[in-house]
Order: sequence, then C-alpha cells, then structure tokens
Amino acid sequence: MADQPLTARGAATYQRILDVATQEFARYGIAGARIERIVAAARTNKAQLYAYFGNKEGLFDAIFFASLERIVNVVPIDAADLADWAVRLYDEYLRRPDLIRLATWARLERRPTGHLVAEHDRLDDHKLRAIAEAQAAGRVRQGDPFDLMALVIAMSMAWSPVSNVYAASDEEPPAVHERRRELLRECVLRAVAND
Repeated sequence: MADQPLTARGAATYQRILDVATQEFARYGIAGARIERIVAAARTNKAQLYAYFGNKEGLFDAIFFASLERIVNVVPIDAADLADWAVRLYDEYLRRPDLIRLATWARLERRPTGHLVAEHDRLDDHKLRAIAEAQAAGRVRQGDPFDLMALVIAMSMAWSPVSNVYAASDEEPPAVHERRRELLRECVLRAVAND
C-alpha cells in the first residue's frame, strides 16, 4: 500500500477492492481470479489497485493474511476448552465460508505440502503455547501441540466449504447445526482428553 495516509475516499476504494477481491479469490483462486473483474466491481481502475497492492499476488496476500488474522481475533483459542474452540471455528466457517476457501486456494496453488504459510508469517505461536500450557496442567493429552491443534482444526472443518463429504450452509435449519456442534464437541473432547 502507498506510504501516504489514505483520504476517506481512498480508504473507501481500498476497502471496496478488498471486499470484491476476497469474493473473487475465494471463488476462482489465485490463477482464476481476474483483475479486470475486481476493478470493475470495485468501481476503480488497475492503476489504483496496483498502487495499493503492487500486483495480483500482493492483493491475494493482503486478503489471505487478513483472513488468518480474522480467525485468530474472532475465534481466539481456549486451550482449556478445545472442544468449544472447534465449535466456534465451525460457526465462523458458516458465517464466512470465503475464509476457508482462501486457505484452500493458498494450499492448492502455493504450498501443497508443509505449513500453509512461511515460518515468519505463521500466527500460531500463541496457540501452541496455550496447548502446551494446558498439557503441562494435565488438561490436554500429551503429544506435539501442533499436531493437536491441526487435529482440532481439521475436525472443525468436517462440514466446511472444503469438505470432501458435505459442505454446510448457514441456511440449514438451526437444529442441524446444533446436532453437528454437539457431535463435534464430544469428538474433540474425546480426542484431546488427558487419559
């Protein structure tokens, strides 16, 4: 983004670009997203987009890292209750299916193996510390904190937009979601309980 502070109009344009591009990248991925569609829907031009983000990859990065931060901030970990954390992640995927789709495109098009983001961009240090502290206190089973975190996240994604079995929607009856939440809660509790 430009070094100069944005005017109110510039900030509005910047936000429109982010909003439109989030949907574009979530739907089409990095390779399939089109800058022409983004600038048309955002009511701006390529020069403005490139001034803010540098290029298409820079725009994706801005959106992707903001989505990771959103999950961390909106759904903070509670290592004392990883089952509740999994349920809150499930609910966030229902509210914002684009967040999980962006991560999937990053996995498919950028990092097919290993960590989803480079070491210096990872936002899971505090999660891993929280899990390690819960393990030390005897509340969570022993094992690699990263593996436990990955297991809980994967369980929370069982009905997410990237499920290879069934993708849930916020339009389904509330009773269906409550049934899934209870199953998820019970399964995570059993998986992470310190026996």
